[in-house]
Amino acid sequence: MRLAVTGATGFVGGAVCRAATAAGWEVTAFGRRAAADGRHLGGAAYRPWDIGAAKLADPPDVDAVVHCAASATGTGVADEVWRTNLLGTHHVLASFPDCRIVHVSSAGVYDPFRPTVRAKEHEGPVSRYLDAYAAAKAAAERLVLAVGDRPVVLRPHAVYGPGDTTLLPRLLENVRAGRLPVPGTGRVLVSMTAVDALARACLLAATGTAAGVFNIADSEPVPIGWALRGLLASAGVPARPLYVPAALVTPVARVFPRGRVNRYVISQFAMERTLDITAAIDRLGYEPEPTTFPPRRLKV
Repeated sequence: MRLAVTGATGFVGGAVCRAATAAGWEVTAFGRRAAADGRHLGGAAYRPWDIGAAKLADPPDVDAVVHCAASATGTGVADEVWRTNLLGTHHVLASFPDCRIVHVSSAGVYDPFRPTVRAKEHEGPVSRYLDAYAAAKAAAERLVLAVGDRPVVLRPHAVYGPGDTTLLPRLLENVRAGRLPVPGTGRVLVSMTAVDALARACLLAATGTAAGVFNIADSEPVPIGWALRGLLASAGVPARPLYVPAALVTPVARVFPRGRVNRYVISQFAMERTLDITAAIDRLGYEPEPTTFPPRRLKV
């Protein structure tokens, strides 16, 4: 199997590269950086490519493309988010017009204004979003499904695991004096997605025949307070969540939309965010496992 992976220097892309090379696949890894750590890529061949700038002039001959590259800065510069997430997706499709495309999207395409309760794939995208990231991801999904040849769109939620560069770091930067301020009560349910499980789903999608959209998550939702404590403990951080009623922080978030606690953060922590993964199990052969947070590995 010959595979191309975009966003290979990132958290998810690196996991996909390592899983594919471990399976004996021939992998070409792409990323924006000039060079990449071969261990992160599992030994895959690496080529620099800024997908937002242009399509590839000399794409490799591959059987499938797993498109992981994205700008995940929800409060960042909107132009950069759109450039990478939508224009970049257009350039990936243009570079590999005859390949099976596996597009790693996000459960952020579901309605941010109401709880997501065991959401099924047809419930997203929607017409309004709270940030450029979700809106651009939704637009990229529509593009992939309209242009691709039997493409697969995967929607994970709250991806976690060793090497996390997004979810856990954002939590840690908000820890103050041993407390992590969190909107809500900590009792709402959330679907988490282990990065290794997402990588396995990408490989199943690349080799399978099923097409369409699939939610990808761990086997069962968990209370968000339990998940937060597990993430902090796995990082070796002696901190505990401090819950703040959403009604108290919402007015502040409206006045300061780029603050640490904005409307998007409130929508993710104070409302249920769970996914129905039946389609992935039945049609992709995805085998979910329970959410677990291995302790931090100590250096010796």
